[in-house]
Amino acid sequence: MSYKRILIIQTAFVGDVILITPLIRATQGLFPDAEIDVAVVPQSQGVLVNNPYIRKIIPFDKRKNKLAAFWRTVRVLRGNKYDLAISPHSSTTTAFLMLLGGIKTRLGFDRGFAARFLTHKVPHLDNVHKIKKNLHLLSTFSDREFPLQTELFPDEPKMNRARTIVEPRHFQHQPIIAVAPGSVWFTKRWPVEHYIKLTQLLFQARLNLIFIGAGDERELCEHIIQQAGAVAINLAGKADVLDSAAVIAQCDLIICNDSGALHIANAMQTDVMAFFGPTVQSFGYFPYRENDLVFERDMDCRPCGSHGGKQCPLGHHRCMKEILPEMVFQKVIEKFENKIG
Repeated sequence: MSYKRILIIQTAFVGDVILITPLIRATQGLFPDAEIDVAVVPQSQGVLVNNPYIRKIIPFDKRKNKLAAFWRTVRVLRGNKYDLAISPHSSTTTAFLMLLGGIKTRLGFDRGFAARFLTHKVPHLDNVHKIKKNLHLLSTFSDREFPLQTELFPDEPKMNRARTIVEPRHFQHQPIIAVAPGSVWFTKRWPVEHYIKLTQLLFQARLNLIFIGAGDERELCEHIIQQAGAVAINLAGKADVLDSAAVIAQCDLIICNDSGALHIANAMQTDVMAFFGPTVQSFGYFPYRENDLVFERDMDCRPCGSHGGKQCPLGHHRCMKEILPEMVFQKVIEKFENKIG
């Protein structure tokens, strides 16, 4: 096990990359003399900036010209001469990247067509958090237990900038709540009218609100704020991943969907209240810290997909609609009962 150059590949979404940060840290702990590189899509690169366990981030731009990006990345991998590649992503494309990249030891999960091209395979555990599944890959080399805490590394300028945004608006020391109403998948979104009502209730309770989201979610956030008649900061589209992480770190709670915001908050150790509709916790992507809370309805039609979709297959979207704003508001009040003036 004298690996000197190790590649970890995760080319899925931002949240998936956040969930491999314990794997990156644990790999460095197992192989302290090794150089570790990580291959991700460009949209996820920001997650790994300043990570002290990584030598280099390798972009694989598969969402544009995938074939050209594939061969370009193969050449990069061959030039870097890795002796070990670890893939927590059971993707055939990733398996071929490792194979054609000339990496002799290729470790991943024993599932799907991609497993045929691995030299070392481990079972993909059921009904455990995805972090544990990822760390189980290292059982090939060690029986050690590794910490589950994810992590992001906003630098001091980003943290200072976040403080200048948050602290002047910390009205009479009331709790600060981040709200992230967006998601790539429409059915993962708690209904807009529910977010409007909840925002109205939170604002009337004199809680401080900061809206977080991607650029294409800015109008959604602004609509919610205006319709609720609330005063809130709207940072959607104005902050990259680490800027958002720095702001969320200053908050007492985030309310969000099953989305990347959930994983950013867990990484910054900010409490989470999350809505799960088409997806379920047994998939392994739930908020994992002690004070986190998931709102969900027990329904026969759940789950209806591994990611959610553009519309409810049955046309009713009850899994989200029946999680009422008043229920959520009550849980927020209970959480901060000794802090709300």
